[in-house]
Parts: sequence; structure tokens; C-alpha cells
Amino acid sequence: MQVTRRKVQKGSAFQRSAAGLSRHRLSKAAVVAVGLVVTGAGVGAASTQQLGHQQVGQLTNKGEVIASDQYINPIGTRLVINQGKIMGATVSPDGTHVAATVADGTGSMVIVDLRSYQVEQVIGKAGTGVNLAISGNDVGQTSPTYSPDGKSLWLGRANGYTKFTVNPDGTLANPVDVAIPAAGSQQALSAKAVFSADGSTVYAAVNGQNKVVAINAATGAITQSWNTGIAPRGMVLVGGKLYVSNEGGRTAVAGDTTINSYGTQVPANPKTGASSTGTVSVIDTANASAAVGSIDVGTHPTAVYASGTTVFVANTTANTVSVIDAKKNKVVQTIATQPWPEASVGYEPDAISLTPDGHLLVSLGRANAVAVYHFKSADQPASYVGLLPTDYFPAEVATVGNQIVVANTRGIDSLRPTVAAGHNTHDTTSSLTRFKLPSDQQIRSYTGKVFQYNGWTPGSVKTAAKDDSKKTPVPVPAKIGDPSTIKHVFLIVKENRTYDQVFGDLPQGNGDSTLTQYGETVTPNEHALAQQFGLYDNFYDVGTNSAEGHNWLMQSDDPEYTESSAGEYTRSYDTEDDVLGHQESGFIWSGAQAAGKSVKDYGEFQATDPKPAGATWQDYYCDTQNMAATGAPSQYPIQTGSPIPSLNQVAVPGYPRFDLDVPDVYRAQIWKQDFEKNGPANLNMFWLSSDHTGGPVSPAAGVADNDLAVGQIVDTITHSQYWKDSAIFVVEDDSQAGLDHVDGHRAPVEVISPYANHGTVDSHYYSQITMVRTIEQILGIQPMNQLDSAATPMTTAFTAKPNFTPYTAVPNQTSLTLGLKTPPACGANVPSGQTTASVAKAGDASTAVPAAQSAVAAQWKSWASLQHLTGPGSMPDFANPEQMNRYTYYQSTGWTKPYPGDSKILAPNDVPGAFMPGSDD
Repeated sequence: MQVTRRKVQKGSAFQRSAAGLSRHRLSKAAVVAVGLVVTGAGVGAASTQQLGHQQVGQLTNKGEVIASDQYINPIGTRLVINQGKIMGATVSPDGTHVAATVADGTGSMVIVDLRSYQVEQVIGKAGTGVNLAISGNDVGQTSPTYSPDGKSLWLGRANGYTKFTVNPDGTLANPVDVAIPAAGSQQALSAKAVFSADGSTVYAAVNGQNKVVAINAATGAITQSWNTGIAPRGMVLVGGKLYVSNEGGRTAVAGDTTINSYGTQVPANPKTGASSTGTVSVIDTANASAAVGSIDVGTHPTAVYASGTTVFVANTTANTVSVIDAKKNKVVQTIATQPWPEASVGYEPDAISLTPDGHLLVSLGRANAVAVYHFKSADQPASYVGLLPTDYFPAEVATVGNQIVVANTRGIDSLRPTVAAGHNTHDTTSSLTRFKLPSDQQIRSYTGKVFQYNGWTPGSVKTAAKDDSKKTPVPVPAKIGDPSTIKHVFLIVKENRTYDQVFGDLPQGNGDSTLTQYGETVTPNEHALAQQFGLYDNFYDVGTNSAEGHNWLMQSDDPEYTESSAGEYTRSYDTEDDVLGHQESGFIWSGAQAAGKSVKDYGEFQATDPKPAGATWQDYYCDTQNMAATGAPSQYPIQTGSPIPSLNQVAVPGYPRFDLDVPDVYRAQIWKQDFEKNGPANLNMFWLSSDHTGGPVSPAAGVADNDLAVGQIVDTITHSQYWKDSAIFVVEDDSQAGLDHVDGHRAPVEVISPYANHGTVDSHYYSQITMVRTIEQILGIQPMNQLDSAATPMTTAFTAKPNFTPYTAVPNQTSLTLGLKTPPACGANVPSGQTTASVAKAGDASTAVPAAQSAVAAQWKSWASLQHLTGPGSMPDFANPEQMNRYTYYQSTGWTKPYPGDSKILAPNDVPGAFMPGSDD
């Protein structure tokens, strides 16, 4: 996104895609590696420690607290955009407007007038707040593209582009779809488009088909095609040659270890499961017969920017920028984007711009900052100046006259005004920030602030010396490798609940009981565990949905590839089976393996789990009863699998991944049989998914099933020989399925151990990142990136004086079979103290609808039949989140109460935001 008054090649910073990942493969040529080192001395304590008891959304003297252990306090003037999170943005050629694609909000694109600094137009699928309707809200990973004369604009989408006429006032009109045909099952997934100098041809990166095509700008006809590397994304045109970043790197050759991404086998690291190459394809548009060239760069190359004959490539996972001399077609310089010496990865450079006076700007998405360098020429090393703070996850940066404009994907986080009763993770904002570039001296002073906002302090990662092994063990050691009293960690991952949904009814915590859907009668074990082992009422899940949440737990990050895929989620949603969603530094389990620790995985991050044909929820429920009574193996065995070698090696056979047609109590029995036979590993990971709701049982029954399974697992561990040196963390993957009065990211968590602070209310700021860092510290695992490196372990949740009192599971109070159309052959579940008749009556009540609501309930039933909630084609988070949350709420309350903040029970199409696509839709 850039308009300058000097000669700059087409394809400027906001006209580029966001982010990329990996390590730069240096050629034998004279390549200069430019280091970036800042001490950050005296800027304060590590992130969680400095956050203290502050809450997400709170404004402090450092800035606004967000759910990723960071503050945001940007330089310049902020424009909050309430239409969703920005996927890509570009500035009009005359510098007066920004066209930004958005997702998880009102539309698919907004037009911002930079003169009034206001949103002028919203484009998207017809619905509230849309000024110009198009066929859908799907948008690609990269920014839209203006024609050289500024009279048209092309928006990349799943199956091609939509081109618009640009009115004299900067608004858009006359949308026309330009289709790119699917290649078998691979859609186009259109990425960056650039125009020829005369505007007659559009060159389009076809991300889903590993090619670039030339399109007649007037007719939409495809006139030429070139094969590229894997997943072409960013592109610029320099001297008649296209430079195309291939996020998946080169095409695989014989002998490569490969992992799938959208039907293509991608060269990958067999240990970490991450892609291992990155390339830039070079296409000579003037010579149709010329072979496509290839230049090795860092992994996950995304944004491409050109100035004169110099091409800059952001290698997002490698945390570098490759500088290519287009006259030589070779990398001549590699610029490091690693500002904090404690961690070499996790900053995620994702956009580039160059000011007229030679300041190179590189946005660092996961650091909420722009790095500034002096840059004179490709053959002179760039020199680092410092950092400037931005809003949450900057994805584009541009020079517009004497202003710098930054587009921030998540803006001020989930504070979009929607329902007054509370917040939801899908209330995501975005923002533009703009400012004049400060002096070098001022930039250096801002650098210390960025360090403070991120909690980057010296000594955050301390490793034990060899002679430290004789130290007295403590629950959470100060140094990685120091002895811990805890030898076995159990990480139980659940699905989608906010704190208020579950614990809002506990008066000792900061709860709002009006938002409680699954209180003590549905979740008696969670409540009993909170009473015995401690209640945490200031804990946050970082992600918006499951695609992000499981990444945050397994990688302590939601890699930029997944972050930028949210506009269509067509290439992948869950990245368990997509190599491009795996960070180069590996996962928590591979870190444990590297530290010499044993690992067992029970479903978490698994990609497949084929069941026997015809096996139903009822079958698995009855199988559970038989396994518990007789100790027999399952009659309906499931074969789980992962394409990630290191995970496949530790997966426990027969344990299901996400599947709402399998009750969680079955999962608990599969685990228990393995536990009693083989014992635990040092790190044990679980996926319990029934509290997601949407399966064949009622929502309350699904949550109760999940709650009982947790109780049974904790009961078994605490009554075993392993309890004395164990810690159990029970966490949601995300908190998207309800409202919370503090913030949509606030979620329930359990810390269960003899060394946990029993019977307390702990209001320290904690997050999934600090929890992951705690596990790393206990097991001696090196942090995976700058986020968990900066995080302070949850030492305040533990005590050196153990309490070995075991936990006894509480029987469920809500029948686990409520809502089933066909009862199990072994009979309906009858909770203790209830009768078959009372359960039958409750079952009738769970499906009964008051006469006044029968018509609207029928509409919801029809809606639900299309949402892939259960059965062979079930998909997590397929449904529109605003609709799904209301549907679940209506079911849970017997169709007697409006959703919090609504005035009445709404029909599906009347839900605010009903026109938005679901996460996986």
C-alpha cells in the first residue's frame, strides 16, 4: 500500500499479500546477512508479570490489554473498522482511498476515504450495513488490486476475481465476476493480481492451482498460463518480469519428505512437520516460451515489494527479508527481522514498504510493530533503526505522501459493538493507523516501548547449567532444565466455552450469572474442581475459533498462514492436515521429544479417525458402558492418524479426534484402558470435544458428557500412583460459542495438582500462552517462539506445599442421552437420584417447543440440517457463529428466552450477522 512521488514499480506495500514463513537458503553468491540486535534493557518485566491483575480490554498507562499477553498502544492516529478483521489492503493510485478486504464481519471489503479518515463503503453479500452487494463474502489471503489508472479494482476470491468500476468519488460499482475454473477439486483461491503497464492484462496468482495466469482485463478471458512453485501468493512486475512468492516453496522431487497442503505434496521437515523450502518464481511475460525461473528465499515467502530493480520478499516464518537484484535474478542480501535476542522466531514479517528518503519498513505481525531500517541500495547492507508500535497484528504497511499507513488485521481485538449484554470472540475489529515517520532518535525511543508492550526482557528464558541438577525440585522451576516436583503433565483440550457460560454462577469469582448457560447442574465436575483446586477468573484463550485455538495450544501461535486464511478458509480450516499451517520451530510435543521427554497423544491435532461403517453415537455410548463394566476393548475401534511424523509416533491407537458422533465418556474409557495398562507419559495431550455441542444429543447433554469425562479422567489420575507428581490443565481451545461480560476471550481453565493452590480465587492475568510456558518450564522444554519466550509461567498458581487429597468424580445431573431421536440399545442415561420417567420427561422438555415459538423453531430445525453438525460430513465451526450461538442457547433454555441482548427469539435469517459465512463455510 504505497503512493510515493518517486519511481516505484507496480505492486507496492498495501498491494502485496501478508506474511510468510521459514529459513533462508543462502546461495554461494555474495549475500550479506544483516543482523538486528537490541538489548531492551530496563524496559520492565516479562509480559504476564507486568499484566498483573489487569483484564483484556482494559486501558492502562501502557495501552490496551489484549489476549495474547501483549499491550497495544500504536503511534499515530487510529481508525477502528467495525466491519471485521482486515485480510489485505491497498491504496488507490491517487492516494485518496484504501480498499481493504475483511472477514468475520459485515462484508468482504471496505473502502476508506483517507481524507475524511472514515469508512465510505461496505461491499459484500447482501445484508445489514452493505452498500454494494456481491455474490458472497469470501476473500483471499492478499490485497485487492487497482488498475494503473485507478478506474477499476480487482478483488481475489475463491473461484476467481470480482472486478469493479471505481467511481470518481472513490466508491465502487458494477461488480462483475471473472471466473477461474477449478482444476479437479482444486479451486483457484485467487491470490495477488497485478496489471501490465498499459492496464490491458491482469496477471493473477492462482494459489490453489500452483500457477499464474494472464487475463484479458476487458473480457476476463485467460490468455496464458505458467506453472509456479507451491501456493503462489504475492507478486510484482519489474521490467516485464513477474516475481511470484511461493509460500509452499518448490515442487517436491524424489526423496523428499512431503506433507499435504490442498492436494499438493509439499517438501517438509520430517520432525517439525513444517514446509522446508521457499522460492520466488520469475516469469518473463514478454517471452512466452521462456522457462519459468526460480530463486531460493526463506520459508513461507508472502509479501513481495519492488522499488526500481530491487525486489523485497518477506519470509514470514524465517523471520527475514530477502533482497533480490532483478538485474541479476539473485538474492544479494538477507535482512533479519528478529528484534529480541531471547527468541529468533515468531515475529512474522508480512508486509514491506520503502519511503522516498530510504527508510525500509517491515511490519511484524505477531510483534504488533513496524521495523525500520536505512536502505540505500541492494548492494549496500541495510542498517536497523528501531521499532514503531502498531495495533493488533499489522498486515500491511504503505507510504502515502508524507504519511505511513498501517492496516492492522485485528485492530483493537474483539471489541466490535454487537450485543450489549457481553462480548464474543467474533466481535473482531480491525484498524488503520497513520503517522509521519519520526526521526531516527524518536524511533529508537519507541523501540523500548515495543519491548515493554511485548514483555521482551533480558533473561526471560533461562536454561539450567549442568551442575543445577542437584537443586531442590520445585513445581515450576525458574530455569528450563531445573528439576520439578511434577513429572507428568496432562493437557485436556475442550471446546468453545466462555468463563461466564460455565462459571458465571460462582459468586466468589468475577462472573455474570445472566450469561451462564451450563452452570452447576450441567457441569458439576468443573464446579467441584474449581472449588477444590482453585477458580481462575482472569484466564484468556487467544484465538477466535478452533482453527486458531488448537494452533495456539500446540504452537503457542496462530501462524500467519492461518491468520490470513480466515477470509475464505478454503485451502484449509484446521491445519492438522496442512503443512503450511505448521511453524518452523515445531510443536509442544516435538519440543518435549527434543528435551528427552515421553509424549502420548489422545486425539489432539490428529487429522483422521475413520470409524467402522454405520457406528453411531448410541453404539459408542453402549460400548462405553460395556468397557467400564468388563474391561473389554472397544467393539468399534477407531484408527487415528496424522501426517506429521512426530505426532503419529506418539498417537495412542483407537482414541478419536473431534467427532460429535462419539461421546467423551467413550474417550475417557479408551484413555483409562491405556493408562492402567501402560501408565502416562511426561506430556499427555487430550481432545475432548462434546462441549462444542451440535451433535446428536442436546447441547446440555453434550456439555454434561464432556464434564463427566473430565471428572472421570481426573478421578483416575488422582487415585493413581502418579498423582503425587502430576499436573492437569483443563482448557478450552477457544471461547467463541458464547458471551462473556469481561471479554469474549475469557474462558474457564482448571489447574489440578497436589501443588496447585487449593480453594482459592486467582485473578492474575493468565492466557493459553502463559499456560503453555508453564508446561514448558515444568518439563524442561525450550519455548517455541517469542510469545511463549516472553510469557511468565503461572508460578502464582502453584505452591511448594503439596495437598495430595484426590478428587472423586461427581455424577452427572443432566442425562447424557437427552435429545436423542433413537435411544441407545442399552437404555437412556438416568442420573443418580432420577428415574426413567423423570429422564423421559426431561427429554421431552429438551425437545419440546412452546406453541408460540413452534414456527421459528421449525425454521431453526431446517437451518440446522444444512450445517454439517453431525454425521459423516460433520465439520467443526461450519455454521455461522452468530446463528449457532443462538440456536444452542434456544435449545438450552427450552425456547423460552431471547439470546442475551436480543429483544425476542429470532429466526435464523433475522440474526444480526446471519449473512456472514461461518468459519469453515
